[in-house]
Amino acid sequence: MHSLNKTPVSTYRLQIRPSFTLHDAADLVPYLRDLGVDWLYLSPILTAEKGSDHGYDVVDPTSVDPDRGGREGLVRLSTAAHAAGMGLLVDIVPNHMGVATPRANSWWWSLLREGRASRYAEAFDVDWDAGRGRLRLPVLGDGDSEESSLRLVRDDDGGFELHYFDHAFPVAPGTAADGDDPAAVHARQHYELVNWRRADAELNYRRFFGVNSLAGLRVEVDWVFDEAHAEVRSWFEDGLVDGLRIDHPDGLADPAGYLRRLHELTGGAYVLVEKILEPGEKLPPDWACAGTTGYDALADVDRLFVDPRGREALSDVVPGDDSYRQMIHDTKRAIADGLLHSEVQRLTRLVPADAGLDPSSAADALAEILSCFPVYRSYLPHGREYLDQAVIAARVHRPDLAEAITVLHPLLGPAGDAAATELAVRFQQTSGMVMAKGVEDTAFYRYTRLTSLNEVGADPSEFAVEPFELHTRFAVRQLELPDSMTTLSTHDTKRSEDTRARISVLSEAAEAWAEFLPRFESKVPVEDLAFADLLWQAAIGAWPLSRERAHAYAEKAAREAGNSTSWTDPNTGFEEGMHAAIDQAFDDPAVNEAVSAMAAGLAPAGRSNSLAAKLVQLTMPGVPDVYQGTEFWDYSLVDPDNRRPVDFAARAAALAELDAGAALPPVEADGRAKLLLVSRALRLRRGRPELFTGYEAVAVEGEDEQHLFGFDRGGAITLVTRLPLGLAEGGGWHDTAALLAPGSYRDVVTGRLLESDGRLYAREVFAVYPAALLVREDA
Repeated sequence: MHSLNKTPVSTYRLQIRPSFTLHDAADLVPYLRDLGVDWLYLSPILTAEKGSDHGYDVVDPTSVDPDRGGREGLVRLSTAAHAAGMGLLVDIVPNHMGVATPRANSWWWSLLREGRASRYAEAFDVDWDAGRGRLRLPVLGDGDSEESSLRLVRDDDGGFELHYFDHAFPVAPGTAADGDDPAAVHARQHYELVNWRRADAELNYRRFFGVNSLAGLRVEVDWVFDEAHAEVRSWFEDGLVDGLRIDHPDGLADPAGYLRRLHELTGGAYVLVEKILEPGEKLPPDWACAGTTGYDALADVDRLFVDPRGREALSDVVPGDDSYRQMIHDTKRAIADGLLHSEVQRLTRLVPADAGLDPSSAADALAEILSCFPVYRSYLPHGREYLDQAVIAARVHRPDLAEAITVLHPLLGPAGDAAATELAVRFQQTSGMVMAKGVEDTAFYRYTRLTSLNEVGADPSEFAVEPFELHTRFAVRQLELPDSMTTLSTHDTKRSEDTRARISVLSEAAEAWAEFLPRFESKVPVEDLAFADLLWQAAIGAWPLSRERAHAYAEKAAREAGNSTSWTDPNTGFEEGMHAAIDQAFDDPAVNEAVSAMAAGLAPAGRSNSLAAKLVQLTMPGVPDVYQGTEFWDYSLVDPDNRRPVDFAARAAALAELDAGAALPPVEADGRAKLLLVSRALRLRRGRPELFTGYEAVAVEGEDEQHLFGFDRGGAITLVTRLPLGLAEGGGWHDTAALLAPGSYRDVVTGRLLESDGRLYAREVFAVYPAALLVREDA
């Protein structure tokens, strides 16, 4: 038996894929152990679509993906990790399966071949009646029809398949013969191939958000849960895995019930949920989990390094920019009427006939309530108040729908002990989809005041968090969710932690940005000032970056914003101009100099923010996660940019040099200063857990006290610099000090010994780095 913490002290997220397998991860264990990591945290490893880099499109939940190292690779990694005293936390995907290649998914293939008679008809969430007994598959291109494009092909077993270009679909037994017209055979199948544009309004199976190739699973059905988790169960029976991260629980019909079953399956193992909490929202009390994957912590930490005095100037950069609340209402409404209209239609079909609502009014009212929902979803009876708030807001927005909204209210949230109806359950599953697509994937690309705040799980309208408020939030976190994850970067963040840290400096240089952007747009026009604001904030945040990365980001961001171009109807003229502007930033010396100078001017303060934010995240209440590679500087943008390969050899070599006694690296170097800070903080948490059992704010005083933030975790004391530009402009720290008991304190990052006479002066604490982690030496 290995000695292992049941709850991780820290984690390190690895993206497992064909180019970095479980075997590669096993080879990395010595480095991660030296770094100070307690548990490894793996992206999904069940068998996914061929070539999938992310693994969230699982096609076979009964096996570890051979292309990711297979069961053999998992055993090898688990053995190596456990021998090093490290645990394994694995990401699993209960909400959906990948169906892009039907033949690769035996469950989906059976469903298509046998329809309602298939054993797996109960596993997938299909509204057969809406498709007149057929499952609609939106795969046909514009101008194509099944009559002209389908081919009838013999399969290896002597049966038939229908082929549409590279797509292959099964043919039900007895519905085809040699020489049959493919279109006629298609008409006899349990599925109907339709134009891809029909998905948004006419799809009759539940998807993951708007992704047609990810079909929703009904894990609330006992046997579906059992078979979908057979391999996962074996991991715990065989002692291979120690904890789980649950992807997208908001898509499930009964998240609390699912987590209870998972608790039984794992024997009470450590479980986290990828749950987005809006400001002030709490996890349902009956969820059997340790907490979330940390977006709520990310939002809090980032805002400590935002200067509230920059709000007004940055708000005025894009004239006439709508309020954030109105914007997200409108973007969510556009999603409910567009991309996810098929989900609204499904809800409409569930409204009882005796409710007296015509389908058009019911659909309009449902879409409005979804657009007004203040959080991702409720979990009835928990969160009933959010439904009530949404109904009130919907009536205010649309008084013409007041009667329909009033009728729907009790149907969407049964009172008392009454069981939730299918309509109420599906409404809860749908509200999270509308929020995610309308806010994360649309509004976050339109609301550009300070884009470091536009992060998953965050509310960009909350501009900054003052130290007192953050201390309060951290103290509550220690009391309520001490084992919840904290993070600053993930595979899903729109911008990496270091990119955001630099962009946040704009809050201290708001007037400079307000002058720079309009002048720059006049010389390098993108023809959409709001998008130009977002684009050039990203560029200066990640600069220098390659031309290829800049173009890829711009195209994705512009199409997600949906103002001047879109995924479904790209505006060629706008996109050509946008790409030309990016090329100018690389090819025109004057333009390149302007971007480079702005980035260079922000970079030192950005690095200060990076180190300070990282130390806060690593030492605050919760289980800190380090996303792969971010122990060096990492200036990534949205995926797939943030999933690029990591040079672990360089990091391992640098860590070995630091451990061998190399001189303290300068902050301006290749990231070794961050590596030093990360490794020393992780090692202290793992080696001295008794120092991290409480939370108290550290009192500060002096002329520049607003620039010093500190807390005591029960022996480990974190002190960091905030708002570094303003600090420098004011002439430095002067007499500012942290009020610590008299004695000797060792900064575990630099190894320096500091003496307090009741006051520990900031100018001494931060003589080397803008962040320090202190431990009392003489106690």
